[in-house]
Amino acid sequence: MDAYRVNRFRPSPAAALLRWLPSLALAASASLLLGAGAQAQPEEDPALVACDDKDVRDRGRSSRRRAGGSNRDCEYREVVVDQETGEVLRERPVAVQRNVVPRRYTNIPRPTAEDYVALVPIPDRWRIVDSLDPEGYPNRWWDPYNQNTIKGDKPVHGDWFFNVTAISDTVVEFREVPTPVGVQSTDGAGSLDVLGATEQALFNENLAVELVYYQGDTVFRPPDWEIRFTPVFNYNYTELEEITGVNADPGDGITRNDNHVGIQAAFVDKHLRNVSDRYDFDSLRVGIQPFSSDFRGFLFQDAQLGARLFGTRSNNRFQYNLAWFRLLEKDTNSGLNDVSEDLRDNDVFFANVYWQDMPKLGFFSQATLAYNRSREDEFFYDTNDFIQRPASLGQERMRDYDVYYVGYNGDGHFGRLNLTVSAYAAFGEEQGGVFTGQDSDIEAFFFAAEPGIDLDWIRLRGSFLFASGDDDPFDDKSQGYAAIFENPQFAGADTSYWIRQGVPLIGGGRVALSQRNAVLPDLRSSKEHGQSNFTNPGLWLAGAGVDLDLLPELRLSFNANYLAFAETEVLEVARQQANVDEEIGLDLSAALIWRPFMSQNVVARLSYAQLLSGQGFNDLYGEEDPYSLLLNVILTF
Repeated sequence: MDAYRVNRFRPSPAAALLRWLPSLALAASASLLLGAGAQAQPEEDPALVACDDKDVRDRGRSSRRRAGGSNRDCEYREVVVDQETGEVLRERPVAVQRNVVPRRYTNIPRPTAEDYVALVPIPDRWRIVDSLDPEGYPNRWWDPYNQNTIKGDKPVHGDWFFNVTAISDTVVEFREVPTPVGVQSTDGAGSLDVLGATEQALFNENLAVELVYYQGDTVFRPPDWEIRFTPVFNYNYTELEEITGVNADPGDGITRNDNHVGIQAAFVDKHLRNVSDRYDFDSLRVGIQPFSSDFRGFLFQDAQLGARLFGTRSNNRFQYNLAWFRLLEKDTNSGLNDVSEDLRDNDVFFANVYWQDMPKLGFFSQATLAYNRSREDEFFYDTNDFIQRPASLGQERMRDYDVYYVGYNGDGHFGRLNLTVSAYAAFGEEQGGVFTGQDSDIEAFFFAAEPGIDLDWIRLRGSFLFASGDDDPFDDKSQGYAAIFENPQFAGADTSYWIRQGVPLIGGGRVALSQRNAVLPDLRSSKEHGQSNFTNPGLWLAGAGVDLDLLPELRLSFNANYLAFAETEVLEVARQQANVDEEIGLDLSAALIWRPFMSQNVVARLSYAQLLSGQGFNDLYGEEDPYSLLLNVILTF
């Protein structure tokens, strides 16, 4: 039945020919008539095709190529527009003959079977040139810009690499800092007082040599093993105008020469596993290692002994850290790790997670949990024979504390707006309050934000910071916020006078109002040796800054920060001085940064800062407007 239906509608060849004979005859007649007329009339040019992008094209004609590669002629429109209003005044078609060159191919003949040779084995992509040329690339150990075995460009054996980095960091600094006068004597006759002459000079040289030995592909996935060792060789010179400023012994005079070798990194990193095809991973790092708790170093930024489990998830969208550190003692004059001293009885634990593109594309969010546990019960004197633990403040008692930090940090941009934000709440308990000797509950808060916007070669920045202060040093609450080991990259960083300089509080007591390279007025004996102190005045900071990229290798920056204490009751008790004003003053600074090779290999920075002191600063130190002049040169190989 099916075959019948198909054949029923399929005519035979003879029937089809008979069916089309009338049409073929008509076509032949028309052809003869047209041929006769063609002898009397000239041939017309084919119609032009409009190729203007605003027109609807006949895709069947305008986009089809003829044999030989030449296209049809196209009609292009000449448009006349009013320059003020943008109105189209007229359009005039212009016919253009398009001569398209036929498509051509290379003259190189295709290889034949005889041109192929046997396969040559190549060990890996790093030695491919060596396999083709016995001489290979020239290997000059002093050249970091071309292939260099000691810069990790080529394995030293197997798939093990070695990388050497050398950094010279030179600082020359002239400054005015309130300097306590010791009870023994002063270098200026008739100037016995709480504070003496303020002029100081400093020279500091750090030479860091970073040695890294690692195994792995080094491109798409983390190394399988990494062994890093970084010694730092330091020399420093300090000159003051007051005796007992450089050492507790007046016989040491007003100058100090010192040197130290610190170990800033000595760890082993093991790549545990990959957890996805995109090389999300888990790794374990054990030893002295650098770690920063947040984007700007507000809570903890240091190189300490510890263990850290870290990794990524979801194509690196999530990053996590689980870390424990046992704090090392520091060398007093260089600030570097001193592994010759016993470990401190101070443990720090961290757990944080980073979330990329949260809440918006281009912005990082981070949540942090931290625990600071201190059980230090022995007196400690620094290299210069000044007491560091306990701090010479209040009842001068050893303190134990358990402090928990909960924080949120964000960094990135919302459109053209750059934003960094940080917020922490600190709570816990300390045994032995600074002024009461009684147990005290810790309740403190911190917030900082730095918005900015880029206008071509200009970046405008704003800065705001609040750290809570303790308004009653004799109650059972410690409400002054203190960090673990801060190193803030904020509000001009160490270009700022307040952040760069450590300002002492009490003559002879060696307690600092603020620490060097720190922003919080936490009344510690020092950032390197002292304990966190939550009985402090707190801080308000509001500022503005601008970065001017004058040239690709030259940047000029300005910063202005207004500073004030959040509370002053602690200062009044510590200094036994009533009516201390809250205003610290206006911190003005400028910095010129020069990178002659437009890279980080050579960086020179010249900065000047001056604190226009407010009434609160004058109440503590007299009417002084201290300054700081800094020259810093960093050379990197």
